[in-house]
Amino acid sequence: MAAAGMALAWAAAPGIARAADAPPLRIAMTADIRSTEPGVNRDANSDMVALHIVEGLVAFGEHAEIKPLLAKSYTIGDDGKTYTFTLRDGVLFQNGAPLTAQDVVWSWNYFMNPKTAWRCRGDFDGSGAAKVTSIEAPDAHTVVYRLDKPYGLFLASLARPDCAGSGVVHRDSLNADGSWNKPIGTGPFMLKEWKRGQYISLARNPHYANQDGKLDGFTGSKRPLVDEVRFMIVPDDATAKAALQRGDIDIIQDLSYTDVKPMQAVQGVKVASSPVMSLTGLLMQTRDPLLSNVKLRQAIVHAIDNAQLVAAVGDGLMQPSTSMVPLISSYYDKAQRETWKYDPALAQKLVQESGYKGQEIAIIATKRYPEAYTSAVIIQAMLQAVGIHTRLEVTEWATQLDRYNSGKYQMMTFPYSARLDPSLNYEMMSGNKDKQPRKVWDDPKALALIESSSTITDTAQRQAQFDELHKLFLEDAPMMPLFNGLDVGAFRETVKGYTPWALKRARAWEVTRNP
Repeated sequence: MAAAGMALAWAAAPGIARAADAPPLRIAMTADIRSTEPGVNRDANSDMVALHIVEGLVAFGEHAEIKPLLAKSYTIGDDGKTYTFTLRDGVLFQNGAPLTAQDVVWSWNYFMNPKTAWRCRGDFDGSGAAKVTSIEAPDAHTVVYRLDKPYGLFLASLARPDCAGSGVVHRDSLNADGSWNKPIGTGPFMLKEWKRGQYISLARNPHYANQDGKLDGFTGSKRPLVDEVRFMIVPDDATAKAALQRGDIDIIQDLSYTDVKPMQAVQGVKVASSPVMSLTGLLMQTRDPLLSNVKLRQAIVHAIDNAQLVAAVGDGLMQPSTSMVPLISSYYDKAQRETWKYDPALAQKLVQESGYKGQEIAIIATKRYPEAYTSAVIIQAMLQAVGIHTRLEVTEWATQLDRYNSGKYQMMTFPYSARLDPSLNYEMMSGNKDKQPRKVWDDPKALALIESSSTITDTAQRQAQFDELHKLFLEDAPMMPLFNGLDVGAFRETVKGYTPWALKRARAWEVTRNP
């Protein structure tokens, strides 16, 4: 990486010279990035910056569906093991070099080298679900990946944001000795300056080859409409909010729920939100002597008025959802809207039929995640109303996580981070409890369906499997999903085009800022 505070040599390329004449678009980040190497020594902030600079063959659309990006199309072989990508015409790297299939192969081999320590290498080297046995460039516009077995999540794995979308970099991103220097990608912005602890400055890419269409996740139209973007390091929330109100920053890209109404009252500031892929739910230990009884678990889910709970927890911003498939997912359809009816009389009947004798059941929660803690408080009151005696056990997050991983709990409210495919949503809470005690659901039929959904690529077949999984899930009630999270952004009214979205990462493309 270039020395801190030093502008990169090509930052003054033709087409961005006027950056000094216009104020930058300033986006607040809670912490500095870890590196500029995509998917290496990274965190969420590093990913957010990298995805403005590099692009991969495919990317997640607005509803987390896989769509082409550097590829204009792709085909999957009949064996399910061969993926052929055709590159878009006219794509240039930020140094003006044309993108070729050979560049894709070179970039892939660089990141798959164990010495690079790329986060997603384990997804493709055979230590995970599948192995890329070869990558070939039969001509300048064609890239062929060959896998050792069918893997329906291959494209989703390529698109993972924490792997920078498997972004393709030019070989000049490296120093002469092979060490990392700076990212040279094909994205709408390019690295201009990294002033450690203060800001990361990106300049408009004058060579950007935009796709037609509209804003669509990490793909679609991605025009760089400002000359400079600055990701400002503002660790303190109060400082960020004050800076936004003064006009010293333009966007807070991760506003807390409790700050929404106060910010909506600030003149010159707007607030917007979108459902995301994260999930908070009530977990139930199906191997517990009491909760192994499905009638008691059914009594619990029928005793909870989830609409009322979510209205209270989310201050009217969120929608309730009891599906493992997120609301924003393209796989969320009529079947996923089916839910347990709030019915206290039925809950009381099921309590009696279960043989429950008033034993105390502990609900674990942590104040580290306020929405999960508040949910536990409300659930305790609702269960008490139908005769289920509970005790709220408030712990530190580390303690709760240990209990979760060991399976040593009766019930707990728990926040799951985002997974970007329904198979992964089900997989995160399902599995063999003897081998992985943290797993919540171990129904053999469900596990077989989850494994199958991870293998096939046909959308209609996968939808049918997710629909069947949801039906089984409602019957067995191993946990109760409560709500998906929100991406809430606050921005100056001079900012046009900024929108929060499902993957909860700021996008500076298609955004303008008036002086």
